[in-house]
Amino acid sequence: MVSGRHPVPVEPEPAVERPVIVVVGPTASGKSTLAIALARALDGEVVSADSMQVYRGMDIGTAKVPVEERIVPHHGLDLVDPDEPFSAALFQSYARAAFADIASRGRRVVLCGGTGFYVRAAIDDYDFPAGEQVGNPVRDSCLALLADIGAPALWERLQKADPASAAVIAPNDSKRVIRAFELLEEGESYAVQKERLSRIPQAVPAVMIGLAVTPDVLRQRIDARVDEMFAGGLVDEVNGLLRSGFREGVTAPQAIGYKEVVDAIDGRCTLDEAIERIKTATRRYAKRQRTWFRKDARIHWLDADDGNGERLVSEAMDIIGETR
Repeated sequence: MVSGRHPVPVEPEPAVERPVIVVVGPTASGKSTLAIALARALDGEVVSADSMQVYRGMDIGTAKVPVEERIVPHHGLDLVDPDEPFSAALFQSYARAAFADIASRGRRVVLCGGTGFYVRAAIDDYDFPAGEQVGNPVRDSCLALLADIGAPALWERLQKADPASAAVIAPNDSKRVIRAFELLEEGESYAVQKERLSRIPQAVPAVMIGLAVTPDVLRQRIDARVDEMFAGGLVDEVNGLLRSGFREGVTAPQAIGYKEVVDAIDGRCTLDEAIERIKTATRRYAKRQRTWFRKDARIHWLDADDGNGERLVSEAMDIIGETR
């Protein structure tokens, strides 16, 4: 499944004069619907900032907007195969190039996503060390070691080499553990880099709009979305991915919705148990998203409990008008 090609163009600085419209919020808050509506109203195009929607074939479980509903051009989807590595650094390069391309055609950029790190990488002046790339020998070595000794043992090696970084990475978070080893090779510390992220300045002009949904309402929406995913063929999608070598990836197989279905397929739990685990994991992820975005004072928050699309578009357009 590996393409063997660098998946993204590189554009160091985006040639964007008009502010990028950024739509953020937790999963199931209605971001995609609002982003598409704003893009239509502004003669714009949508750039997805979602760390799982970059993977080809992972459509239902990542809640990608169906092709037939993409009534404006979409970017940032289906960039790599599920067994290929991807990162915020690669997304930054891709997004900046997409911004420049869209702006060069006189159209407006609408950045939409729930992966807070990807959003910040796209609009903030974050300088990623050179090691974050496809084909990094340290990454390849760590991937081989991961397959041999497992995630907890790999984390224990990081704990000995860089205790501060191990302290801020979960033992089963193989992607970040491997990234920490890459940084060590370059004389950097993951823990220091993580702390520095909170203080970097903005690089791209942007108007940031957030969708706020109360926990009870969001819980209902998440539960309904997960049920719709299974009704729409999530199990068949995962089976197809497994036949294509899905297990070989370091990131994609850990996606919420996929790892639980794999457990059910492998007999480690029932399908009903997998459904409940996905709902629980998605609620926890949504809570982390809310916590991340609430720390960003640049975001203008809109009450999205009632899902009134017409009102949300009107309020968002007012904010965009005030900040032109």
